[in-house]
Amino acid sequence: MTDNHLSDLRFQALDLHPDVLAGIDGAGFEFCTPIQASTLPIALEGHDVAGQAQTGTGKTAAFLIAAFQRLLNNATRTEGDEGQRQPRIFILAPTRELAIQIARDAELLGKQTGFRIALAYGGTGYEQQRQTISEGVDILIGTPGRIIDYFKQGVFKLSEVEVAILDEADRMFDLGFIKDIRYLLRRLPPPDKRLNMLFSATLSNRVMELAYEHMNEPELVRIEPDKVTADRVRQAIFFPSNKEKLPLLVGLIREMGASRIMVFVNTKREAERLQDYLEANDIHAKAISGDVAQKKRLAMLMQFQKGELQVLIGTDVASRGLHIPDVQYVINYDLPQDREDYVHRIGRTARAGAAGDAISFGCETYAIGLPDIEDYIGHKIPVAKYDPALLPELNHPAPRKRRPRPGHNKGRPGGNKGSSRPRSGSHSRSRSSSDRKPPR
Repeated sequence: MTDNHLSDLRFQALDLHPDVLAGIDGAGFEFCTPIQASTLPIALEGHDVAGQAQTGTGKTAAFLIAAFQRLLNNATRTEGDEGQRQPRIFILAPTRELAIQIARDAELLGKQTGFRIALAYGGTGYEQQRQTISEGVDILIGTPGRIIDYFKQGVFKLSEVEVAILDEADRMFDLGFIKDIRYLLRRLPPPDKRLNMLFSATLSNRVMELAYEHMNEPELVRIEPDKVTADRVRQAIFFPSNKEKLPLLVGLIREMGASRIMVFVNTKREAERLQDYLEANDIHAKAISGDVAQKKRLAMLMQFQKGELQVLIGTDVASRGLHIPDVQYVINYDLPQDREDYVHRIGRTARAGAAGDAISFGCETYAIGLPDIEDYIGHKIPVAKYDPALLPELNHPAPRKRRPRPGHNKGRPGGNKGSSRPRSGSHSRSRSSSDRKPPR
């Protein structure tokens, strides 16, 4: 870890409540990061902020510190109709992993405040989350779908929210949450009656439209464009044939040793294939995707963070919002088809000023996107070479067992067991899986 990512502004120089300062000291923070140094003075004065910031730059601490300060300065609280403590800080995140990470940071920084924190996200813990919220909370953090579910049931109210925060707003659009976001924001107190903070990797036109619609004349803060992030990472690109990609990947991972490695691919199917091949060649790897059960998904991430899992494989969609510290290597097994995703991917390493490496494969299928990526980051990616004769021989994995499709009539009375001929009138439903576009 280095300190060159910090500003000259000390947290002690800000007019912060002692309980907030105690949480900052407990977290080991002394100097603000650039996004904190630029947004905190604005938010502490009560002005709305729309900030451009990547994950790993300290934006979570920025909005949590400002939110805690707001509530501590306004100590009076109105009880609900039944005396229930209603949320006063409302934080929306695009993914359950990001929501969980925000809650952990809130517990650390707000340890001395006494605020009650609750999470609401899909996939698991429905009744437990519902019970915790119904008992009364000060800070509600969650993803849009589960939040709306509980809100419509009357588990909590939004009428007492004093601070509203949207994290990774651009991801909200990418994942199709924007209608849900607008539904919730319209049920908050008027924008001028609350503090509003929005953070996004890019302040695009659609993000700014959302900001101006639901915020009170927000001040814009652009600290670090996406292109600058790429400059902090040591980058290299190989140009293997499609046939050599897998042996090259296995050889590189073996050279890297017991490092924390993220591998990016463009499809879920390819992620599963890589997992099978890496495991067959004695490399502990797991593919993360949206349909993995939440409990298993969290266990997988915890293993990766603890160093028990060497390689985490994912697509751009599956990996968005993940907060994983100390990733030493990012490997673009497939070059992304969207040039902005290249910067999001390699930003998983070299976080918070640490060093990191990003290695890409310019294969026959995806090398066509390289000029657009290099134009976006503003420089050529250094070319690395390898000796094809030194590539390892690979063990092939056993065939993956596929679950039967819902409605499959194999073995049913009247079915066509043993026959490959489709029924009459079923042509539109009998396309092979290779004809369908694989999920991202």
